[in-house]
Amino acid sequence: MCLGIPGKIVSIEDADNLVGIVDVGGVKRAVNLSCIAQEQTPLDSYIGGWVLVHVGFAMSLIDENEAQATLAVLKELGEMQEELQAMQTGAQ
Repeated sequence: MCLGIPGKIVSIEDADNLVGIVDVGGVKRAVNLSCIAQEQTPLDSYIGGWVLVHVGFAMSLIDENEAQATLAVLKELGEMQEELQAMQTGAQ
């Protein structure tokens, strides 16, 4: 299973190599934009856009509502995982 994490493109780090800086949950990291970049579209026009990031690549463009909904589900899953771990620890 592949998991794409929503992130927001905040800047372009290296236009020649199609690398942008993406904010993923408050952590900014360099991400390859080659999967979403189109020749006729200036790379700077992607700044402010949301993408699904997987292993250092922006795999697809998504809208902000989809990004926020996905982030909310991921947060809930994380909280549920913490609860399950607490239950397992308490049961021993």
